[in-house]
Formats: sequence, C-alpha cells, structure tokens
Amino acid sequence: MQTHFTPEQLTDPDTARSNEVLRACVHCGFCTATCPTYQVLGDELDSPRGRIYLIKDMLENDRPADEKTVTHIDRCLSCLACMTTCPSGVHYMHLVDHARVHIERTYKRPWRDRALRWMLARVLPYPGRFRLALHAARIGRPLKSLMPDKRLRAMLDMAPPRLARRSEADRPQIHRAEGETRMRVALLTGCAQSTLDPTINEATVRLLTRLGCEVVVADGMGCCGALVHHMGKEDQAHAFAKANIRSWQAVKRNGGLDAVVVNTSGCGTTVKDYGHMLRTTDMAEEAAEISALACDVSELLMRLLPGKEPLHTPNEAAEDVAGIDARKPTTEGKGPLRVAYHAACSLQHGQKVRAAPKTLLARAGFEVVEPKDSHLCCGSAGTYNLMQPEISAELKARKVATIEARSPDVIAAGNIGCMTQIASGTGIPVVHTVELLDWATGGPRPDKIPPESPRPL
Repeated sequence: MQTHFTPEQLTDPDTARSNEVLRACVHCGFCTATCPTYQVLGDELDSPRGRIYLIKDMLENDRPADEKTVTHIDRCLSCLACMTTCPSGVHYMHLVDHARVHIERTYKRPWRDRALRWMLARVLPYPGRFRLALHAARIGRPLKSLMPDKRLRAMLDMAPPRLARRSEADRPQIHRAEGETRMRVALLTGCAQSTLDPTINEATVRLLTRLGCEVVVADGMGCCGALVHHMGKEDQAHAFAKANIRSWQAVKRNGGLDAVVVNTSGCGTTVKDYGHMLRTTDMAEEAAEISALACDVSELLMRLLPGKEPLHTPNEAAEDVAGIDARKPTTEGKGPLRVAYHAACSLQHGQKVRAAPKTLLARAGFEVVEPKDSHLCCGSAGTYNLMQPEISAELKARKVATIEARSPDVIAAGNIGCMTQIASGTGIPVVHTVELLDWATGGPRPDKIPPESPRPL
C-alpha cells in the first residue's frame, strides 16, 4: 500500500511503525475470509482491509478520529486472525493499537461510552475492586430488565451465580519445587482470572512444582495492561507493564529467572509485546528482556515434558512420555475423556502457539477434538463482550454450536475470557487446559467435572 506520511510525521515512532505496517498491505483481501466481524456484519469496513483504509486516512491526514472510524475500529475484536491469514505479514496488531491510542486522544465519545470505559478501566484490572463489582452485579441482576443500555445488562450477566473463593496461591510468595529444582519461573496470576477462577493458578502451581519448577508470585505484580491497552489508554497500560517488569526483574536479581509464565493467553500476547510497547522509554532494555522470557504455560510444559514428536492427529493417544502418566482419564464405562479444545485467538493468532496444548492433552491420554472453524473468535476478546454485546453474542452462539457438534465430555481452553464466554452458552464443563494436565499427572479432579462422570484410572 502506498503511503504519504511527511518526514515530520515519521519522526514519531508509532507513526513510523504504522507506516511500515501499512506499506506491507497489498489489498489482497485474504483477511476478510477469516475476520469474525466481517463474517457477522458483511461490511467491508468491518474487515481488516476496510479498517486499514480508515486508519491510514486518519493517521496520514493527522486528523482527529470521527464517528465513522471509531465505530468500525471499536467493532474490531483484535482477535488477530487476519495476521495468521495475511500472506504479506501485515502486523495488524500494532496498527490497530496505534489507532486506538489516537482515538482515545482525539475523539470525545458520548458520555455513556466515556463513563463505561472509565469504570471498566478502574475496576477490571484490580482484583479487589472487580470482586466488589461482581457482588454488586449479583445484587443488581433482578433489575436487569430495567436497564436501558444493553452493555449494562451484559455486565450484570457476567457475574457468576457464586463468587469464587480467594486463593492463597495468588499472594506474593515462593512455591518450592518438589524434588530437584529444574527451573525458577515467575507466574503472572492475572487480575480477572484470579477473581473469576483461582483454581487455574492453583493447578498451574501444583503442576509446575511437581515438574521441578520453583514458582515465584512476585510482589508488586499486577494487571498485564491488556484491558486498558485495547481501550487506547496508553499511559495506564504502560504503567501496569512497568510495574510488572520491575517486579520480575527483582525476582531475577534475587535468585535468577528462567521464564515468565502466563496461563491467560490474552495477557501473554501483551507481555510478549512489552518490548515493543516500551521501546522508546528508559525501560526498553528491561522490557525486551521480559518479553523474551515470557511464555505460555503450554510452551513451558513442552520444555518440561520432553517426549515423542507431536502426534499425527489430535485424537491419537500417546505412549508413555516422561513425566506424564499415560493411563487415560476416562468416563465411567467409556473410553478416554473426550476433550474439545478451544483455541483462544490470543494464543493461536497472537502468540502462534497452536500445537502445544493439543499435543500435551493427547499425550496425557485425553481424546482431543477441535470444532469446525476453530480459527474464529468466540466473541469474548477482553472487554468486547461488554462493549459490543450483540456481535459478541452472535459469535458465542456460533462457537458453542460448533463445539457441541463434536459431543465432548469437557471443553478445554487457555484463556479465562474464552472460558467465561463459552461457559455462559453451554452446559458442558469448561476448564483450563492446565487443570486437565494437572489432574492427569496426579492432581485433583477439576471441580467443574462431575465426580460421578470421569475419573483417572
């Protein structure tokens, strides 16, 4: 794509990066085939190619964002399926992130939008505040029909019937390895995840310590910054990122650090991008170092559990693999537990981690199946299901239908947002991949799996 930024404009690092991204685009339109919003709405401007044109016009002319541009950018899930599809390597993520910052700085939203975004940015990244908000939502749910704004009704629907207990595993501490220490890792416990489902972090700690990892929950660590980053709130996102980098660098100085482990893939995509986000700051070098250490928990487990080459198909059971009990978790009177694996967009598109979770589940003895159109988003996408509830609901219905068509006993995913979204549309248990792997290697049965149904033999 031809661009016409001035030399003065290109002195801005973000504009220079956007110029690189724009010039890589060849207008081929392959991205439209895998864009969830284009699939639902059928509008060219709700496809990556259409949004690229809007962003180019806005940035190149250095003009404030207008209502039309904001509408179509807001509808973008940042699922990044377009980046997987693109034959030219267009880094759409950096482009749309820049556009959102520009929108935040130049466009005055209607007061209800501003109020909603202000509230989300000051509640969701803070576990204590989020827990209080969920309490309030549960109390206010009977009044849902009186709410004029669909987004407020979506927020009330988000509150679970019963709040999860607080977990001691999430407080700053060192979880010692069982036996010989093979690695020392820092665990990002997350903000929403630690509130909505603390059993995920507990399973992660059990599994990693069982495999010889010393797991550090660092003092001073907090939200990864993804939630506000995708709202264009750059200063707040950078503040979260810097706090985490300082806390993990302190861990490294006081005993070493082999990896920063993330078990919520939406957070992982952001942490891996810290080096880019902070490249012009005085923490550029430290940020790049943390990004290089960051990995999804499934990536780390592939290093800790070396075994045979990846299976030819997701349904093949593994033979004995070092560290894995090959005895199959089963359903009473049936074969191996049938697990539908949902590939979170942030994991498969953002981090390019596709085979590891399926390989690990299959090696552990589960029968792994994937739904049709597994590349398409479930509609969660951080706060998207709260700010674009109608599109999100359509995507959720499509995703649940394709999953249920595979008749699984359980659904596994690697992102709490996806888990919450899918669970709200189906009666099939939804668990984190790491919970199943913990169970298969000696941990307890995940709470969401009925005790009378599956059990490890």
